[in-house]
Amino acid sequence: QVQLAESGGGLVQAGGSLKLSCKFSRPSIINYVMAWFRQAPGKEREFLAAISWGGITTRYDDSVKGRFTISRDNAENTVYLQMNSLKPEDTAVYYCAARRNVALSSSQSDYNNWGQGTQVTVSS
Repeated sequence: QVQLAESGGGLVQAGGSLKLSCKFSRPSIINYVMAWFRQAPGKEREFLAAISWGGITTRYDDSVKGRFTISRDNAENTVYLQMNSLKPEDTAVYYCAARRNVALSSSQSDYNNWGQGTQVTVSS
């Protein structure tokens, strides 16, 4: 069973930045597509970004394109989400997810490994 552990969340003012980390528990994160999702209170979980095995290919939701950047360090078994120009509407619990597949996906049902989430709160 793959275990994922997110960190880096917190309270930040609008316009600020945060960098989330997701540590992957297995010996190697290679062969896994990694993604970030978020869920705001009273809303469904939504896709943010995904990254391929080698980190060459990425996909973003339009709501965060240009502000958020997903990256990975396979040697450290870690995936990151750099978040800039944060807005109050970015307030949510942020989740890391993994799927053992070559194809990127924005559908949460395609991911069978999830972290516990980390809270991000953006104040106005």
